[in-house]
Amino acid sequence: MEHGSYQNPSASTFSVTDEDHTLANSLRLVLNKDPRVSFCGYSIPHPSEARVNVRVQTTGDPAGEVLKDGCQNLINMCQHVRKTFDDAVDKFKSTKASETESMDDDSP
Repeated sequence: MEHGSYQNPSASTFSVTDEDHTLANSLRLVLNKDPRVSFCGYSIPHPSEARVNVRVQTTGDPAGEVLKDGCQNLINMCQHVRKTFDDAVDKFKSTKASETESMDDDSP
């Protein structure tokens, strides 16, 4: 849900339900690296409430569009990390399998 000003679309607060510091801090980091963002921060209204408020202020672009771009960038980063991790696991498993085979070949 977006809480913003209709007169100034470059500044909005977005309320995200069922999320916590994990997503909010990651999104804040990605958004603060965007040159269109002049301010980005988040708050959790109450610890027992699974909701995060993300404030985005831009240099002129609509805050909603910048937030969408930031979310897409975060998704791309996560996919890259996942692929890199999976590739490393596959490489480790294949190395272990070849070591096991060579050990079996060396046995009497």
